Amino acid sequence: MLTRLFGSKRNEVAERLYGAIVAQARQPVFYSTYGVPDTVDGRFEMISLHMFLVLHRLKAEGAPAAELAQDLFDTMFDDMDRSLREMGAGDLGVGKRVRAMGEALYGRIAAYEAGLATGDGELAEALRRNLFGTVESASGVTTGPLCAYLRAAAVALGAQPGASLASGTVRFPAIPAGAA
Repeated sequence: MLTRLFGSKRNEVAERLYGAIVAQARQPVFYSTYGVPDTVDGRFEMISLHMFLVLHRLKAEGAPAAELAQDLFDTMFDDMDRSLREMGAGDLGVGKRVRAMGEALYGRIAAYEAGLATGDGELAEALRRNLFGTVESASGVTTGPLCAYLRAAAVALGAQPGASLASGTVRFPAIPAGAA
């Protein structure tokens, strides 16, 4: 049954999932309260973090969700390609930049997976390195609230039925407003 659910209209489903990821990543509280830089890099990092959460959840569904996960990945990088072009990146440089972004996402996925599997120290360091890597004084950034959010989001997504994801519906948890 899951194969049938995850196999139908994957591109439309991937676009809906990606839309939900971007909407959550753009929540102002991440930038105003959590201190994520409101820059191109900061927005990419927040999209990557939420992409990780959804891919992490799809991974739990096993093989039936693998194609949807790939379609979601492709949807994200089609959007990144389009965005770079809209920002004026030349045709010759777009491919290299998108490839670098893909490699960066793979690195973040590995770091966040490891962080979720261990204590908050490793997760906090991954968040500090990725979300605040372009901030000059990143050593003073508090990542505890972001660790708590990431863990709560992973649990919340883990409780959502695979059929919901297969239909393009993902619900992220509420973001605590007084986090910092």
